[in-house]
Amino acid sequence: MKWTTPTDLRAQVQKLWDKGLILSGLADGETLFPRRLTLKGPSSSELADRFDQVRTWIADLRRGSHYRVVMREVRHRVLGANRIPDEVWIDTLDDALALIGKRRDAERFAELAAITRNRQSSALPWLAKHPLKALELANHWPLLLDVVDWLQTHQRPSVYLRQIDIPGVHTKFIETHRSVLSELLDLALPPDAIDADAVGLGQFCRRYGFRDKPVRIRFRILDPELALLPGTADQDITLDHDTFALLDAKVNRVFITENEINFLAFPNLPRSMVVFGAGYGFDSLAKAAWLHRCAVHYWGDIDTHGFAILDQLRTYLPHAESFLMDRETLMAHPSQWVTEPQPVRRDLPRLTREEQALYDDLRDNRIRPSLRLEQERIGFGWIGAALDRLRLGYNA
Repeated sequence: MKWTTPTDLRAQVQKLWDKGLILSGLADGETLFPRRLTLKGPSSSELADRFDQVRTWIADLRRGSHYRVVMREVRHRVLGANRIPDEVWIDTLDDALALIGKRRDAERFAELAAITRNRQSSALPWLAKHPLKALELANHWPLLLDVVDWLQTHQRPSVYLRQIDIPGVHTKFIETHRSVLSELLDLALPPDAIDADAVGLGQFCRRYGFRDKPVRIRFRILDPELALLPGTADQDITLDHDTFALLDAKVNRVFITENEINFLAFPNLPRSMVVFGAGYGFDSLAKAAWLHRCAVHYWGDIDTHGFAILDQLRTYLPHAESFLMDRETLMAHPSQWVTEPQPVRRDLPRLTREEQALYDDLRDNRIRPSLRLEQERIGFGWIGAALDRLRLGYNA
C-alpha cells in the first residue's frame, strides 16, 4: 500500500525547505504558497477490497494539521457514494513552517533579509539563492556586510587584508569566508573594481585589489665563482619573486627540484643554479625574463603527478627539459618503487614523445599499478653521472 500519509506530506514540505525554496521567497518577494502537495490514494479496486483500511487512512489524513484536505465524492457500484481525499494544500507560509517546525529559523532568516535590504540590497539575490547557507552564517552576516560596505568605499585598496580597519573583522575572518565574500563582492562592486582575470579563492586578494603576500623563491648558486654574497661559497638564498626577476646571477643553466634535501645536496656545476620547486605555482618563477634565456631542467618524481607538474611548467617555460624522469632511471631503481596514492588520468599535451610514452605506461598501469619513483630515492651516483653527461654536453 503506497497511499500518502501525514508523514509523507511533511516530508514533501521538508524537501522544499532543504532545497531553500521556502525561505528564498522572504528575500526575493516570491512565495510558494498556496501549494498543492502530491497525494496518492486508493484505487477503485482498493476502495472495495480494503474499505476499512481506506477509512482509517482518511481519518489519519484528516486528523493532521497545517494542511487542507479537499474531498471529492466517488460512486462505487458496491459501496455507493463515498467522500475521499482528492487534494492536499499548504495554504500559507506559516502553515508550511508549522508543519516542519521551522518557524524560528524562518524568523531568523527574515531578520537577515531585512538587515540586508536596509544595508546592502545587492546581497539579496545571494540570500535568495543560498538561504540555508545564510542561516549557517547568521552570526557572521553583519560583519560580512561590513566587509562589503568597506570595499565599496575603498575600492581596490592596495593594502594587506590585515590592514582592514573594521571592528570585529580580522585576516582569518576574511580568509575563512572568502568564498561567500567573493560572491557578495561580485554583486556589490562595479566591474572596474574587480580583476575578472583573477579567479578562484587563491586569487581573492588580486581580484579585489588587496596586496598579497609575496611569493618567495629559494635558490642556490652552484658555481662558487658566481656567489652573490661575500663569505661562504654555498649560499641558500630566498627572494620575493619581484626581486628574483631582477636578479643578475650570470647563470645559463637552472635546475628545479621538488625535494628539499636534493636541493640542499645538489652538487656544484659551472654557471648553474638550483631552485627549490613550487609544485604547480610556476607563474611567479616565469616572470623572471632571464630564465627564458637559460637552459631549464625540471626534476620531479617519476609518477603521473611529476609529469603533470612538468606539463604545467611548460605553460610558463616551454623550453624546460625533464631531468632524471626517464624510463632508464625508473627501471634502474625497482627496489625503490612505491605506490602513488591518486594518479593523474588526464592528457598532458606538453610532454615530449618519450615522456608521453612513459606517462601513458604509468597512468594505464602497464608496468605496475600506481607506480611511483620518488626523486629522493634515486642513487646519488646515478645523479652524478647524469650531471656529468650534461657537463660534457655543455662543454661541447
